[in-house]
Amino acid sequence: MNIKENIRIAIFSIRTNLMRSLLTMLGIIIGVSSVIAIVTVGNGGRDYIIGLIRDMGASAINITVDSSVAEPTDYITSADIAAIKQLDGVDYASPIVMGMGAIATETESGIGITLGATPDAQKIMKTDCLYGRFFTEEEYASAKPVAVIDNGSALMVFGREDVVGETIKYTYNEVTVSLKIIGVGDNGMSMFGGNSDSAMESMSALTGGSSVKYCSVMIPASLSLEIVGADDRYESVYITANDENQLESAGNAAQNLIKARHNNFERDCYTVVNMATYIDLLDSVIHIFTIFIAAVSAISLIVGGIGVMNIMLVSITERTREIGIRKALGAKTGTIMFQFLTESIILCMIGGIIGLILGVVGAIFVSHIMNVPLQVKLSTVALAVGFSSAIGIIFGVYPARRAALMPPIEALRRD
Repeated sequence: MNIKENIRIAIFSIRTNLMRSLLTMLGIIIGVSSVIAIVTVGNGGRDYIIGLIRDMGASAINITVDSSVAEPTDYITSADIAAIKQLDGVDYASPIVMGMGAIATETESGIGITLGATPDAQKIMKTDCLYGRFFTEEEYASAKPVAVIDNGSALMVFGREDVVGETIKYTYNEVTVSLKIIGVGDNGMSMFGGNSDSAMESMSALTGGSSVKYCSVMIPASLSLEIVGADDRYESVYITANDENQLESAGNAAQNLIKARHNNFERDCYTVVNMATYIDLLDSVIHIFTIFIAAVSAISLIVGGIGVMNIMLVSITERTREIGIRKALGAKTGTIMFQFLTESIILCMIGGIIGLILGVVGAIFVSHIMNVPLQVKLSTVALAVGFSSAIGIIFGVYPARRAALMPPIEALRRD
């Protein structure tokens, strides 16, 4: 008997006992759909999260001063940053000075988080202004009281996004500065990330749902130092390279330059961190977590395989006389075995295809709800369908072999 005839008989047997076949395939359908949905959403979510982190400047080197061993003369200065920008391979360099104080407008008040930086920060964080502009080198050099606010904070404090020209008062340690908003940045500049709505939700969550307002603004780093009353020294600097593959060497060159300028090679007071390593770590964690959840879901495939074995044994019992007649007419043991093995594989493959369709539909729905891109990989589809076929083979061998080894006389004797 050829393969085409085996497939025809298998489909006929499945159609004859349609309800029983569907119930048997249920475990396969649930297992395959779960694995497809979890892996697809997991891959899409992983790429989305890592993409966001990359867009927020994770492809950068951070050089930090170790305050436990550093002396006042070891801290990074504006002149150091200017010298770093002259190095071959270095594209942008900027310090990041964080501060927290009180903010106030004509109608609102709350807590303000300031990020002091140079104009290069816009390129390092890969953020754009939705309205207005970023501050210039001249404004940074003169410590001009200007600010760029993110759109989520603008909505939180002013109730709208376009707030260019508005003034916000920032108070730190009894020092109050009136900041003129010259630009509104996109969510990449936000301390809270996400879109405007998610930024507002994040800020609201920090206050336990209270009415306290939070605002994240970026100001010239020189102004940050004036507000806190500090000298021209920074604890850290972020740099990017012309070529991301040369980022590590650019960071090492910048560190050596700082040591040479401060003449402190004998003391290990600087730490160089490639922010991309955090991306790789996060990528590995999400990947392992996705595989673990998918593996747990795949247990239902084993349960489905046991169901297939059970129904095939029932089918053999019902078709004992058919087996006896075929063997009496000269059908070989391998032919009988291959017939029932084909039926088991077809049963699991149909379940796998149905599970694949349901899994993709489920992934589309979940991706839409979670607002993450859908990423259906061919390897995931091939794995799911191939695994369901393997289940059919593994759990179909025993029933098929049992049918093939049945003595013809005993088979014919049964009703």
